[in-house]
Amino acid sequence: MSAFARDDADDFARGARALIIYPEMPGKSAISVESRLEEASGLALAIGLDVVRCKHYRLRSPRAATLLGGGQVDEISDMVRDLEINLLIIDSNLTAIQQRNLEEKIGVKTIDRTGLILEIFGERAATAEGRLQVELAHLDYQAGRLVRSWTHLERQRGGFGFLGGPGETQIEADRRMIRNRMAKLRRDLEEVKRTRSLHRARRQRAPWPTIALVGYTNAGKSTLFNILTQSDVMAEDLLFATLDPTMRQISLPGIDKAILSDTVGFVSDLPTQLVAAFRATLEEVTSADIIIHVRDIAHPASDAQRGDVLAILAALGISDVASYRRDVGDGSSGEQADGSHVPIIELWNKMDLLDPERLEQLRHLADRDKNVMMISATQNIGLNELRLVLSTHIARDHEARNISVPIANGAAIAWLHDKGEMKITAQDDQQITLMASLSSQNWGQFQKLFEQS
Repeated sequence: MSAFARDDADDFARGARALIIYPEMPGKSAISVESRLEEASGLALAIGLDVVRCKHYRLRSPRAATLLGGGQVDEISDMVRDLEINLLIIDSNLTAIQQRNLEEKIGVKTIDRTGLILEIFGERAATAEGRLQVELAHLDYQAGRLVRSWTHLERQRGGFGFLGGPGETQIEADRRMIRNRMAKLRRDLEEVKRTRSLHRARRQRAPWPTIALVGYTNAGKSTLFNILTQSDVMAEDLLFATLDPTMRQISLPGIDKAILSDTVGFVSDLPTQLVAAFRATLEEVTSADIIIHVRDIAHPASDAQRGDVLAILAALGISDVASYRRDVGDGSSGEQADGSHVPIIELWNKMDLLDPERLEQLRHLADRDKNVMMISATQNIGLNELRLVLSTHIARDHEARNISVPIANGAAIAWLHDKGEMKITAQDDQQITLMASLSSQNWGQFQKLFEQS
């Protein structure tokens, strides 16, 4: 359910006049003030709000009661009155007390960055799984917003006479209902996670290599996905245009079949509730054979966006991204949670939007790094080269290995048969020698599973 729908639905529908305030705190963000305000405005526009003005304030230290200083709050109140604002968006995270105090002092509905992003996700989630994840994240966020403003609404008195205190208050009843609903949603998502794991295991047995697209929101992932897979996934110049994961077959030179996965775009200060709720969806990234990090290289905050994406990848369990957190033009590979390496290819998208001088500078940087490519998805520039690079990575990763297995170990032989092409090269009464084409990841799994036997 939409946050706007819960409170004053008629006043905060599409077209509501919004004022965006960005409190700039020292050392909090590597993104410039202009880029941050532009992104916040894009988030508001993504749910149809009418952004009347954007303004930033530099804070020396946050105030516990209102985050902003008293004079700043008074100035915002004047702007709200003069511009006839009916929704205030604070592009930062507010505590429940700060949110309530700002609403009381300024006199309009106030939401923070987390609430705004949750609102977008709630509107965009299309699948049953996506709606479950968004609802769980929203309830987790909402549980902390239940400040004690309803304690006068007692359901009954407990006990007798003056010994019994008040019975269950409205806020306690709400918290209990939220806890119960969250518990049910977590059980439902665990079932979704098990189903997704079965589907993933079936794909791995095929075996088909999996390629995952990751990147900052609006970097061009869905456009690239549509071109490579000849699909029609929603792709617009809009923040969070795609939420639900999509997987399609992709044709690559010399590769029979591969799977390309499009994931939700990342953003700076992504709410922790969403990272937790979407973990099952984003597990597709952690199990991929190749990760493609798509960057909007024409965006002025491209480097800062790269850092935000890598921070979320690290939170997902792709632990060894420290070597990949280097300056532009110096790529590397990450490491999956199980310790196996996964190549990370960095695509510098939207090169057609660069001026000639900047384009030439970035070409020199990209040419020095084997894991960086410059492309334009909309102009179909560099995509044939990308297909060849992906084929080379997959083919190089699958090495032919001579493996001797005891003939009685049918489980190991069946496992090798499921994971890759194999043929028998020698056999006697005790053991069988196979030539198997395996990826380094599968070879590591085989050694772990059957080394002792």
